[in-house]
Amino acid sequence: MWRKLRSESESRKKIGRMEVILDKKDAADWAYRGEGAANLVLAYTGSSPAFIGKVLRIQKADRKELESTKSRTALTLHERLVWKDTEDLVSSTNKEVACQLFVQHVISPLLGSKYVDAGVRIPASREFLETIETNVICQRPALRVDAAKVDTHWDSVLLLSDHSLFPSGTPEGEPCICVEIKPKCGFLPISEFIGEGNAIKRSVPRYRMHQSLKLHEGEISAFSDYDPLDLFSGSKDKIHKAIKDLFSSPQNNFRVFLDGSLIFGALGATADSTNFVIQEAFEVALKGVIWGDQGLRTKAFLQLLSETIYTSGVMDRLLKVQELDDIDIEGAIHAYYNIISEPCMVCRDLEEEKVAHRYSSLHSISLDESLKIVKNFLIAATAKDCSLMMSFRLRKEGISESSYNSVSLKSTNQTFDYKVCFIDLDLKPLGKMKEYYEKDKKIVSCYTRMVEAKQEAAKATSLEVYGNSL
Repeated sequence: MWRKLRSESESRKKIGRMEVILDKKDAADWAYRGEGAANLVLAYTGSSPAFIGKVLRIQKADRKELESTKSRTALTLHERLVWKDTEDLVSSTNKEVACQLFVQHVISPLLGSKYVDAGVRIPASREFLETIETNVICQRPALRVDAAKVDTHWDSVLLLSDHSLFPSGTPEGEPCICVEIKPKCGFLPISEFIGEGNAIKRSVPRYRMHQSLKLHEGEISAFSDYDPLDLFSGSKDKIHKAIKDLFSSPQNNFRVFLDGSLIFGALGATADSTNFVIQEAFEVALKGVIWGDQGLRTKAFLQLLSETIYTSGVMDRLLKVQELDDIDIEGAIHAYYNIISEPCMVCRDLEEEKVAHRYSSLHSISLDESLKIVKNFLIAATAKDCSLMMSFRLRKEGISESSYNSVSLKSTNQTFDYKVCFIDLDLKPLGKMKEYYEKDKKIVSCYTRMVEAKQEAAKATSLEVYGNSL
């Protein structure tokens, strides 16, 4: 293990010492891997030893704000207050560096350094970024293209290990299969600051409620049965159910890569529900990884994934960070207004009696207490929105020791080395607090309307049946 960590550390130092600037001619060596709301991910396809087994994360810019430089500045005055205990982060000169330092100094100690890759920033010319934008535009989902493009105002990009692969220098010949999961929030809030009209939040997971809004807005075509509470439950049976539900309806929460190439799910978009054709293609793709007859390999693979999540304990680590949000956005938003020293717009819209009863205590706390609440909320928001990468490689016969953990798949009598890494650990802007609050209201409102509509429909059907029976 120490040999592997030392090798990765030396590789990172080597890249850090390199006087390399990615230029226009280098763009052809980077292939589209996928994207999220804020970044493009590109995998290296060239021959330079410094970049083999690496990916780039390149910042995107909202097309509506292309001329704005606000998002490229360093932390705001109020953000410096929130992160005042992390000196390097506060003193960073621009937001791209701040994001990397946030992962390094805040998230990594919480999730564990062995599970987090902060990456290194390397210079990139404007011509490189412009060429990347041109090269990948045809591969990007239309909705993503309409919303954002490569932000060519940055002068560096983030270089990370390709966690869909095992590091170079390890025994070759065995394929590597990797699963990317976006777990989402794994607990139900119990905050006393949740309004009476939003009590449904205490019994229905946020992900499940959000499905109704996504369906209403056309982001998805059908509900997913996936429940994050199952994945975080610590129960082997519930974890397995969660994995099967993710496989049945991957949306943008479940992807599988084989030797770095996508074989299941969608890149940067929402995947359709898994039909017979998709499942058969995946079954064939597993042939070189999972032993067994046609029709049984997918089942065995999902068992492998479930067993690894159960035994590794990684979801417990993630849950602890998510639970730093212990008063919910309905409480944290009041602390936010304390920090920015503005009249609370939430209280303004509520009846005076309700404000006095429920939220006055939050507006009487100290600045340091408000800062802690908001800081914890933003860290938890990162943990609720990150992805988990789990990579597997068949352990060769006769090898009993390895620097990696292993898991056995009893149904096929195979043993796999595996490694785990959390990715997409972005620093959330303080200015998004209002947006988080408004979106929370929108999600709850949409879900409540859907439930009420179903109840009304069921009632009408019941009355019709009763009337016909008379």
